[in-house]
This record gives sequence, C-alpha cells and structure tokens, in this order.
Amino acid sequence: MTTFENVEKLSFCKPIQIQFHLMRTIKTFKINSLNGIKSNLLTWSQQFSEICFLDSNEHQDQYSNFDAALAVDGFTSLQTDFHHAFDDLEDYQSRSKDWLFGYLTYDLKNSVENLSSKNSDRTEFPELFFFQPKKLIFIKADTLIFHYLKMVDDEIEEDFEEILNQQKLPQTRKAPSPLLTNISKTDYLNKIGELQRHIHRGDCYEANFCMEFFAEKCSINPFQIYDDLNTISKAPFSAFLRNGNNFSLCASPERYLQKNQSTSISQPIKGTARRDLDLENDSEIAAKLQTDEKERAENIMIVDLVRNDLSRTAKKGSVNVKELCGLYSFPQVHQLISTVSSEIGNGVSPVDLLKTTFPMGSMTGAPKISVMQITEKLESFKRGLYSGSIGYFSPNGDFDFNVVIRSILYNAEKKCLSAPVGGAITAKSIPEQEYEECLLKAKAMREVLS
Repeated sequence: MTTFENVEKLSFCKPIQIQFHLMRTIKTFKINSLNGIKSNLLTWSQQFSEICFLDSNEHQDQYSNFDAALAVDGFTSLQTDFHHAFDDLEDYQSRSKDWLFGYLTYDLKNSVENLSSKNSDRTEFPELFFFQPKKLIFIKADTLIFHYLKMVDDEIEEDFEEILNQQKLPQTRKAPSPLLTNISKTDYLNKIGELQRHIHRGDCYEANFCMEFFAEKCSINPFQIYDDLNTISKAPFSAFLRNGNNFSLCASPERYLQKNQSTSISQPIKGTARRDLDLENDSEIAAKLQTDEKERAENIMIVDLVRNDLSRTAKKGSVNVKELCGLYSFPQVHQLISTVSSEIGNGVSPVDLLKTTFPMGSMTGAPKISVMQITEKLESFKRGLYSGSIGYFSPNGDFDFNVVIRSILYNAEKKCLSAPVGGAITAKSIPEQEYEECLLKAKAMREVLS
C-alpha cells in the first residue's frame, strides 16, 4: 500500500493536494571549529520522527558534494510496498522538484523483475520511504548551510544557536540480548557448497550470499549505537535514518550510484581483507589483496555487470571503467573498489536510472535474475533494507545513493534488530574463508552491541 501524504496535514494544504515547488531560504554560517558539530546535529535531531543524516567522515573524492547533511521533519512523504514503487517514486520526485531523502529496500527487486520475497522479515521496514524535509543542513568545510522551507525559515537563527550550544543528552547504554545467527556454521558451509554446484552447472558465475545476526526483545539507544559504530568504522557513506520506529544505523563504505547532471558514477566493492595493527603486516595484507586472483575476479565480474546495467540508459560508447580494483583502506578492512561511469542518454529520468540498475550488482551477483532466485531459496531471512540503498535527490534531479551494508536495522516498536552480512561466492571460493570474512564484516556491529 502506498502512503503519499502531507505529514502535518496543514490547513492550507489538503493531503491530496500537496503543495510542491516550495521555495527554500538558504543561509550560511561560518564556524570556528567543526569539532563536535556533527554530534551536536545528531543530538539536536532526536526531536524529529523523520531523520536522515549522511556523513562522509572526511573521506573526500572528486564526486563528493558535501561533507555531511542532515534532513529532518518531513513536510511530505512517500511510503510504499514494492508494487509500482518506482512509478510512485517517479511521480513524487518529478512533482516535488525539491530535496528528498530516504531509502530503497532490496525487495524492490520484485517491482523490477518477476521475483518474490517469502522469507521471514524481522524488522518490517516499509519497502520504500522518502520524505521532503522542512529543515535541511549541509556541512561544507567550515560552513553550515541551512536550506529551510519558507514556513519554518524564521527558525534558522534559533536552530543554529541550539545546535552550537547543544548539550549531549545522557545516553543509556542498554545492551540487547546476545546476538544470534540465523544459520549455523555447518549449514552456512553446506549452502556455500550448494551455491558452488549452481556455479559449476552454469546457473550463475558469482552469487552474493548473506547471513543474519539478530537480537529480539532488546532495547537500544539507536543514536548512541550509531555514534559508536560510526566512530569505529568512519565509513565514507555512513547514514543514520529514522522513519518513526524504524532506524537504520549504517556504516557503509560503498557508493551504489550517483547522478551528477548528465553523468552517472557507480563504485562497486568486491574484495575484502582484515587490517592489522602491525604496519608491516598490514601493508603485506593490502598488497596480497590487490593481487589476489580470486578477489580480483569477484570485482571484475561485478564491474562487467555494472557496465551492462549502465549501458541500458547510457549514450552509445560512453560507459567507461575509470578505475579497476583500486585499493582503499578503512579502519576495519581493506577493500577493492572500482569506478564505472557513463553519459546518460537523452530523456532518461533520474528514477529510470535507478530502476534499470537496481538492485546493485555487488549485492546480487551475476547474472542478476538467476542469482536472486537462487539466493532467495538458500537464505533464511528477508533482506529488507540490507542490500538496499539510502540517499537523496536534489531539486534538479541529481542524486547520490549508498549500499546498505555494515548496518544495524532496528525496529523500536518490536524491540528487535538485524545486522546482516554477506560475501561474493565464486567457483574458487573457500567456504571456511567466506565464513571468516562474514565474521570480519560483522566485527564492528557486534562490538558496539556487546
């Protein structure tokens, strides 16, 4: 069911007559120090039911548009299941022509292809959610930039002072019940063996297989847990998202897709290795990852899939691999990241670009449809927002979306959380090593929840 509403049901704006093309007041403030300002913003945001906080954690690349962004307090919103989800999003985005923040769950695959999701859903997030924030704040270098709808622009100076002087609220650190897994190690190894039999038969040649860590009857402070997770991970596509009782605490290192005017950029990750406190050992681990035949093969297979996806909306001959298997190091892991670009064809809408590339190849495998059918049968949980994407649209239709991995999904009403992890399986995968890689990817999440 689709919910398409004016959040506050303002008297001058009936729910079925949403007032779009609203002007925003923009004001900038220089600040002497960024120290603590992001924490202040997140603490200040706790009063709102709709929140999206995006943080690059000082990772800068040529595609970055800002250091951090906070969107709060929905004026309008779109919430729907997978039926006609992209059509609804197309209508919402094209009519609003404003900043929109939200997410796409992995299960929107059922809107793109004749697929289904029948596994158990622990956290029960709506399958698509976007909101038009009344209040939007960007951090760029030493500047805070406020983009407020006219109806609340008289609150800018007051909010700025509150944010600067925000006292961090007392944090309650309630640990959940012990994290459980939805699959034993023996069952995991057996299912990897079954996946490899599919690969040897030619049903697919790479598959992303996922397992779930979870806790039930638990109560956590999602703001504090996100702050802890972000401090440990410092990932370039971190995101805190709240939709009422649904919280996503995301420490993602991966960009799914960016649209910048007529150019699209995708940066799939495949290839993971642990960090080591000893600098010499750490360098050896990184060098081994960059030359590892199996890890590079994983990455290159997905690069080919991304090239094919982007070619569906690209000008002829414009798809280009700008970087192949680049080595990037984060506090927890080393990763291989590739960058694929295209020039977008005439008449392609922003939502079309998403629809023709979703779900991202790094979280499916190849070929996409066959792999998604196989993993749906082998996995024992519904991925939901995990393997989906959090991001935003700008007023001119540009966008930037991450890949929801290394993330904790929490339903405060049900008092349950889910923290899935996964990895790419190929013919050369060693099941024991794949299991250890999953534990490595879950390390930071398990640490902040313990």
